[in-house]
Amino acid sequence: MIDVISYIVVIGILVFAHELGHFLMAKKTGVRVERFSLGFPPKMIGKKIGDTEYCLSWLPLGGYVKMAGDNPEEKKDKWETWEFLGKPIWKRSLIVSAGSVMNFLLAILMFWGVTFFSGKEIVHYDRATIGEIGKDTPAEKAGLKKGDKIISINGIEVKNFLDMAELIYKQVEQPVTLKWQRGEEILQAEVVTYKEQVTDAKGKTRDVGKIGVDPEYSVIRLNIFQSFIEGVGLTVYIAVESVKFLIGLFTGAASLKDMGGPVFVARTAGETAKLGLATFFSFIGLLSVSLSIINILPIPILDGGHLIFLGLEKLRGKPLSLKSRAIIQQIGLVFLLALIIYVSYNDVLRK
Repeated sequence: MIDVISYIVVIGILVFAHELGHFLMAKKTGVRVERFSLGFPPKMIGKKIGDTEYCLSWLPLGGYVKMAGDNPEEKKDKWETWEFLGKPIWKRSLIVSAGSVMNFLLAILMFWGVTFFSGKEIVHYDRATIGEIGKDTPAEKAGLKKGDKIISINGIEVKNFLDMAELIYKQVEQPVTLKWQRGEEILQAEVVTYKEQVTDAKGKTRDVGKIGVDPEYSVIRLNIFQSFIEGVGLTVYIAVESVKFLIGLFTGAASLKDMGGPVFVARTAGETAKLGLATFFSFIGLLSVSLSIINILPIPILDGGHLIFLGLEKLRGKPLSLKSRAIIQQIGLVFLLALIIYVSYNDVLRK
C-alpha cells in the first residue's frame, strides 16, 4: 500500500509542477486558461476563479491545462489574441517548453531543501575505513563493524576504499581473505562475495563481486546560499548524465534494460519513503530532472514534439495539415506505448 500511496504522491507533485509551468506561462503571455486539472477526468471537485476552473480529478496519473483556442481542428477564420493559436510562434513555444523548465526548477528546489536541512554528505573514498554494512551480507557475517579499517585483500595491501573495492570486484562469487584493524587488534576472515551487476561511466554493464560494505562518510552543514548552489550543481549533473544515457541508447553504449518504468518508480517511491523525507524528496528531484529532459525530446505527443511542429510552422510559413499532424502523433503514441510496455516488462523481471 505504501508503494501505491508514495507513487501517487510522487506523480502528483511532478505533474502539478509540470502543468503549473504551462499554466503560468500561458497567463504571462495573455492566453486564457479554461481549466487547470490535477488528475484526469472524471472530475472529483472543482472551483471556477475568473476565467479558469481549478479541478481535482479521480485519475491521479497525470493532469492537464486546457487553454482557449488550443485545438487546431476548430475551424476559424481568425484566432483571438487571447487564444493559444492566436499567439505568435515564439510565445507558443514558451508555453510548451515551460512544463519542462518548471520540472527542472522543481528538482533544484528539492535538492536545495534536502541539502539545507540534511547537510551534504562527503564520502571518504581516500581511506579504507568501513562506513555502513548491509544486513545479512558476507561482511556482517564475517564480523566486520563500522569503523574497521581494511588492511589487505587476499594478501594485497590496500590504501583506500577504491583499491579495496576493485580487488573485491574481480572475485565474483569467489572466496576472498580480508584482514582489518579494529583499534589495536588485527582481525582476519575469509568470505565469499555475492554477484551484482553494475553500470560503468560508459553505460556498459558487468558482473562484480561484493561483500556488502560502504565507505565512511561525514556530513557537513551548508547555509542557505551554499545549499542552493549545491542543489543547482546536482540538478545539472543529473541532467548531463541523463543526456549521456540517452545518447548511449543510440550509440549502443547503454541499454533500454537500464531504464525504469511505472513499476520501478512505484517500487522505488515506496522504498525511498520508508527511508525518510530526505531520501524521498531526493528521489522526486531525480525523477523531475528525468521528466524535464524526456518531455523535451522531439517525440510527437510530447512537448518536444509540439516544439518541432512549431519549428516547421515557422519554416513553412504555415502549420502542418491536420492529417499530417494526426499521423505523426499516432506514430509517436504507438512508440511511447511500446516503450512503456517494454520497460514495464523489464521492471517486473528486475529483482
